[in-house]
Amino acid sequence: MQFTSEQRLDDGILEREFTLGEIPGILWTPGSASTSAPAPLILLSPPPLGLRKTYPRLVGRARHCAADGFATAAIELPGHGDRPRLPGAERALADLRRAMEAGEPVSDEVIDALILPLVDQAVPEWQAALDAILTLPEIGGPVGYSGGVISIGTRLAVVEPRISAAVLFAGSFVPRAMFEEARQVTIPLHVLLQWDDEGNDRQAALDLFDAFGSKEKTLHANMGGHTGVPQFAGDAAAQFFTRHLK
Repeated sequence: MQFTSEQRLDDGILEREFTLGEIPGILWTPGSASTSAPAPLILLSPPPLGLRKTYPRLVGRARHCAADGFATAAIELPGHGDRPRLPGAERALADLRRAMEAGEPVSDEVIDALILPLVDQAVPEWQAALDAILTLPEIGGPVGYSGGVISIGTRLAVVEPRISAAVLFAGSFVPRAMFEEARQVTIPLHVLLQWDDEGNDRQAALDLFDAFGSKEKTLHANMGGHTGVPQFAGDAAAQFFTRHLK
């Protein structure tokens, strides 16, 4: 892990860009981190649009987390930003767009081709990033996971024991194979669902929530489209992390 730049934001948060091999990322730590106990960590998984395009949204989430005493980190997803495209991803994305524009159901084959290779590569990368970040003296456990592609969060919740709680966004297509993995999830979950999300299969999201094996799981559903998550829903997610990571 190599830091490539740093700046102090106006609210005292230290923002450091880093690379982990060929993977770019950003780490935010609260302004008081150098003088207090190590901060708990929340992994902020970006949507599949690239770190640069989603930076305003990510830094906004990082600021809210820092106000609650959390450090946060985000890494670029495989095949996004300036990273090499995943094999078959462009064709799968074109097939997805074609089906949606025609008002046709998106086939399991297209969903699998688009999501499963992304999950298979992204999860080990998140684990490697976690290995590196937790060596920093200003960062400690426990660890939470927030946002991004819900299938990545589901897999991480199964295979990464250092993650104690997760906030998942039900706004992406879910391969059939992920339902079996969801049954193995046992950590507390807080799931956000936008009821009128035009790019999401609502019933699949509800079925995935039902499949999660966690004894504590909350579904926070609100009217509105993909980017219309209300502020109070974000506040509830913050309270969830404070309850489980503090």
